[in-house]
Amino acid sequence: YVGDYKDGERNGQGTYIYRDGEKYVGEWQDGEYNGQGTLTYPDGSKYAGQFNNGKKNGQGTLTYPDGEQWEGEWKDGKKLNGQVAIIYINGSIYVGEWKDGERDGHGTYIYQDGKKYVGEWKDGERDGHGTYIYQDGKKYVGEWKGGERNGQGTLTYADGEQWKGEWQENERLNGQGTIRYADGEQWIGEWKDGKNLNGQGTINYADGTTYVGEWKDGERNGQGIIKY
Repeated sequence: YVGDYKDGERNGQGTYIYRDGEKYVGEWQDGEYNGQGTLTYPDGSKYAGQFNNGKKNGQGTLTYPDGEQWEGEWKDGKKLNGQVAIIYINGSIYVGEWKDGERDGHGTYIYQDGKKYVGEWKDGERDGHGTYIYQDGKKYVGEWKGGERNGQGTLTYADGEQWKGEWQENERLNGQGTIRYADGEQWIGEWKDGKNLNGQGTINYADGTTYVGEWKDGERNGQGIIKY
């Protein structure tokens, strides 16, 4: 130990190097880590932050040997639920709420390849309402469950084309949906396999023409009205 003493105890600023290589540099009170300090473990992990009574207490950052970094609130040496910032070994970043060792609540995850998710999480998965931005410029805004698009949502492509409707396990579901193309053309109605109108549907063409009627496999089929 190299540092300040008071009344026979380590008090003030000091450095303590243990036989196994562990090292603490920082503030002391009554022989315990107390205040701001840095604790380096034998495996290369490093904690920099606040201490109380010899344990990590308060705001601090733990950096692992592989470069992963966890920043948040600590109590009695353990990570607390609440707001955190994590830099993962692969370069991904998460800033948001944390619960029981998982992303849980509202948070932002920036992936190493440029994708980005902003929204709700549960048990480490995208779950609830959120926005996912893809590398190619696509954007999905809607409901998630178990990390996949599930429920009502809108997928907008980089060219402005937009599909709005029901999703299950990342796929468009049969049923009511809307496609809006980049030129302004809009298809509204019942869909089959997420691709073709089947049943009752409406098309608003870019030139102002509207067709309302029956469809089969994406083609007008049956009764219908065209308005010019």
